[in-house]
Amino acid sequence: MLPFSAYDSEDPEDLWSWMAAYEDDTGGQVLAIPHNGNLSNGLIFDDATRSGAPIDADYAARRARWEPVYEVTQIKGDGETHPMLSPEDAFADYGTWDKGSFGPEPKTPEILPREYARSALQRGMAYEASLGVNPFKFGMVGSTDSHTALSSAQEYNFFGKVSLVEPTADPIRFEERITGRFTPDDMTDDLTHADGLAAGLAAVWARENTREAIWDALKRKEVFATTGTRIRLRVFGGFSFTPADLDRSDFARHGYEAGVPMGGELRARADGPPPAFLLPVLRDPDGTNLDRVQIVKGWVAADGSPGEKVHDIAWSDGREPDAEGHLPAVGNTVDVDIATYSNEIGAPFLQAYWQDPDFDPSLRAFYYVRVLEIPTPRWTTYDAVVFGIDRPADLEPFLQERAYSSPIWVTPAD
Repeated sequence: MLPFSAYDSEDPEDLWSWMAAYEDDTGGQVLAIPHNGNLSNGLIFDDATRSGAPIDADYAARRARWEPVYEVTQIKGDGETHPMLSPEDAFADYGTWDKGSFGPEPKTPEILPREYARSALQRGMAYEASLGVNPFKFGMVGSTDSHTALSSAQEYNFFGKVSLVEPTADPIRFEERITGRFTPDDMTDDLTHADGLAAGLAAVWARENTREAIWDALKRKEVFATTGTRIRLRVFGGFSFTPADLDRSDFARHGYEAGVPMGGELRARADGPPPAFLLPVLRDPDGTNLDRVQIVKGWVAADGSPGEKVHDIAWSDGREPDAEGHLPAVGNTVDVDIATYSNEIGAPFLQAYWQDPDFDPSLRAFYYVRVLEIPTPRWTTYDAVVFGIDRPADLEPFLQERAYSSPIWVTPAD
């Protein structure tokens, strides 16, 4: 069969039809992974199809069928959430690309809910309530989005998005314009290569290292995203877990038997207990200690309005939350003048048992895990030291890399 591309059609429904024909004709299996949508000007999670029709149950079912996972983070910024969408989230402003696009239309605040994963997950549950199908029920992965054929994903080893901006002291490395090309006289919507992240990675919980097993894991959404670090993250959710289950010798087997992994779904009982979650997290073995582990909860209220809350559930260094429940910062060991950091703060391993204290079995909800590392130098800081050049003045010289699990959804009792 001939490959299908944007030269054939820019309508994803046409791609889905081609995918269905491929499976029918070949007996093979395929899935599609949408690009991070933070430069889509609201197209990625729009309320209408490309033909302009409102989303209906057929569209929602086809999208859920063919697009089970989503690229939430990559070089061109991070697409988990946005400070305007999550104003109570202290870590929402990471890799934020909220100006410019690949076309002449400017960004507006109204399009932000249609560009970010957390808002899409909330809106998907609202669609499920009205249509019976959730079009935005996706797992989360990261990817590099580099066009160099190089797999370097670390901040200290960033070879650039394209060969034009591979490591060099030439100003083009930082200054190459990525957005704003269609408005050359307006610099306010420019994003340059220096604004980019070093990469993202897709992490997969497969039962064996084969194409078939990896494909199956992507299909069932048992995957997580990182911003380039090789954090090990596992999550199980269920209604019968206890804190002692964290230390079981058969932890994974029990997780599957008594609950569901990331990407799974639980059905609440009106008179049942709240969901509980088990999650061990190991730092990148060759990398950076962990700051904290969080659970992000999203829900749709009875009136259809979305809600969210970020819970700190495990953290390093014996810190204590303040009177308002806010956890102090972990600290910062980065020496920007020589581009180094130290693992003298943070923890190599964190684990937690957490049960939702505010659970309402009548509401749809999702839960995903976000893990934060301690601060480390940004790739532009490494470049400045290696090449003896100035760091970009408008960028922080350090960042906190992270990982996002796929959600676990909880549907209301019948």
